[in-house]
Amino acid sequence: MSNLIDALVLGIVEGLTEFLPISSTGHLILAGDLLGANDERWNVFNIVIQTGAMLAVVWEYRARFFKIDLQLYRNLIVAFFPAAVLGLLFSKYIKSYLFHAVPVALAFIVGGVIILLVERRSFQPRVESTQAMTWLDALKVGIAQCFALIPGTSRSGATIIGGMLFGLSRKAATEFSFFLAVPTLVAAGLYDLWKHRDMLSAADAPIFGVGMVVAFVSAFVVIRWLIRYVATHDFKPFAWYRIAFGLVVLLTAYLGWVDWKD
Repeated sequence: MSNLIDALVLGIVEGLTEFLPISSTGHLILAGDLLGANDERWNVFNIVIQTGAMLAVVWEYRARFFKIDLQLYRNLIVAFFPAAVLGLLFSKYIKSYLFHAVPVALAFIVGGVIILLVERRSFQPRVESTQAMTWLDALKVGIAQCFALIPGTSRSGATIIGGMLFGLSRKAATEFSFFLAVPTLVAAGLYDLWKHRDMLSAADAPIFGVGMVVAFVSAFVVIRWLIRYVATHDFKPFAWYRIAFGLVVLLTAYLGWVDWKD
């Protein structure tokens, strides 16, 4: 029962944070430390349940995904490729050295500062919609996504802010970030599941099932809210949240108030 409750909490965290520029992986690492759900099996769980959040994107944009849109499929493949290659090359190093509270907190703060700096600029979007994106636009966003391999950076934050810097409108960058989550999260989930298949058993299925379902529901709510939000707001509130949250984690680690995983 305690495992199911942990799965429920982590599923909510994943769904609420996956598509906001505040880093779902960073939040899952910190939440897992607080719950004591931070061994290798839970690390696999955290990656696999991202598939539930991804399915929320597919459902919300099913009319776009299930029609033959060769331009969209091409752009997703191009954008997916850079992070996929770097992830395969450096995933072991990243998990060994960066999947911990202090590196995550530092990434939170740095990412928040970058968002504030970007939002200070005035933008004249060159690309107003995802339909107008070229393969080169997609490649640039894909390169920006590579920074999200650092836990705490935020995949959605890197792709949205990167997209805006490269000339996409706020809405186009946000929607393409949603779309790019599909191949990225599916590939990451399947790869990690296959890689660690020996440590999992049929008894783990209910835990993974609860996490995926809850992640789907909470992510679906966030997706619909975020599209309305970006129409009239910027990302500064998320930046300040990142900075404040990162400072709290560093402070509690320094003072020993929370027993974060080493």
